[in-house]
Amino acid sequence: MKRDGHIHTPFCPHGTKDSTVLYVEKAIKSGFTDISFTEHAPLPLGFTDPTPEKDSGMSMEQLTLYMNEITHLKKTYQEDIRIRLGLEVDFIAGYEKETRSFLDEYGPALDDAILSVHFLQVDDRYFCADYSKEVFAELAAASGSVEAAYQHYYNTVEASIHADLGQFKPRRIGHPTLIHKFQTAHVEKVDDSSQILKVLQLMKKTGYELDVNGAGFSKPECLEPYPPLPFIEYAKLLGIPLVFGSDAHSVNGLHKHHEKIYTYLS
Repeated sequence: MKRDGHIHTPFCPHGTKDSTVLYVEKAIKSGFTDISFTEHAPLPLGFTDPTPEKDSGMSMEQLTLYMNEITHLKKTYQEDIRIRLGLEVDFIAGYEKETRSFLDEYGPALDDAILSVHFLQVDDRYFCADYSKEVFAELAAASGSVEAAYQHYYNTVEASIHADLGQFKPRRIGHPTLIHKFQTAHVEKVDDSSQILKVLQLMKKTGYELDVNGAGFSKPECLEPYPPLPFIEYAKLLGIPLVFGSDAHSVNGLHKHHEKIYTYLS
């Protein structure tokens, strides 16, 4: 089975407008038999998106349109490919109650979901850690150092695993080393291997899947998947279920770097 479990759509406010049909047709042509559309869920009620364009997630109005469209695709292509209706849900410290309420309402309709950390809180400010190298530098300065920002990120990933988000909480952890996105842009070298191992061990203990995310290969200041290949191998040895995700935000990005990772999945 060839599966891509992390795909965005034209409903992504910071993606392209490539149609969902084009995604499906490319997946079929590429020999994939199972795909998950996992659009960024609306951010929790009351949370202010810190990005300049306020475009980190869908609006609630878009959510209904998105769910209807993917449901239609599932029926249209049911003889050709398995299509899963999913969401990528942000874990944001301090908004667990709102996230659980959202999942209680919309979770029953989902076939798949990913729980990801993009936003980190330092004092009374939230930073989108993967927005830009400049924002990452601000995060590091507010945290006290690059190493402290890394530690804060992994602490938040651990908190996401422990969080009580209800019966419809996503069971796959998204790109758990996303904090590496700008790792060559700063001069401070951080050895975070122990934190990554700890996260993976916690995932094994609590029964979570791993989003084996190829998108980092395409980021010029990262050039590795999330998590890096040796940790994918370690997760496999632990017996953590591994799901490849291209994290495509365009048809061109769909399934990208699968050939570099698939041998770790078999």
